[in-house]
Amino acid sequence: MMKRLLWIGAGLLAIIVLGAAYVLRTPETASEPITAVTLASNSEIATTDAGLTTFTISQASSQASFSLGEDLRGVRTEVLGVTDQVAGEIAIDPSNLQATLLGTIQINARTLATDNDFRNRAIQNEILETDSYEYITFTPTDISGLPDSIDLNETVSFTVSGDLTIRDVSQPVTFTVTATLTSESTLEGTATTSITRADFDLTIPSVPQVANVDEEVVLTLTFTANS
Repeated sequence: MMKRLLWIGAGLLAIIVLGAAYVLRTPETASEPITAVTLASNSEIATTDAGLTTFTISQASSQASFSLGEDLRGVRTEVLGVTDQVAGEIAIDPSNLQATLLGTIQINARTLATDNDFRNRAIQNEILETDSYEYITFTPTDISGLPDSIDLNETVSFTVSGDLTIRDVSQPVTFTVTATLTSESTLEGTATTSITRADFDLTIPSVPQVANVDEEVVLTLTFTANS
């Protein structure tokens, strides 16, 4: 009986070790530097509104992030994951903001990083499955609350609704946005929203010393876009 129990225990231990090794394996790195999905050709923009100028998100001064809480080794911890690999375009006419066009926003999920390498691997391998789904995308469908125009150094607030795709799951979300035209060639701002993990089938793997992970996740994009 004792020998049988030892064999069972050894088998369970092997399963746990193999499972941990799978979760914590080295994930794939980014396949290439991220680039913006082209909003429209210059001729198309000119046809829509001759005053439209296209601004492209700068990776050098922009950041996409997620945040949520968890218990790590019994201590309540705020987890922050960030990446500068975010891309997108927005076309505006300062004198006619109602003509604003916003393209698809892409984030390379393989580059999201927290302050813990083991957590990073669990996120990429098990939660986001970044080997198969490299990009998180937001496809806008509606912009609401824009004023008629914007002056230099003026800040405007509005909302952008659209479809957020994480892995193979898409859900409608709405971002609250503030943006400032800091110069004729630079647009700066922040966009934020909250999602629930269940809506995107984001299941937390069973990992020792991690418990009580928040259901709500805050997503934030801090951006600088240049024309």
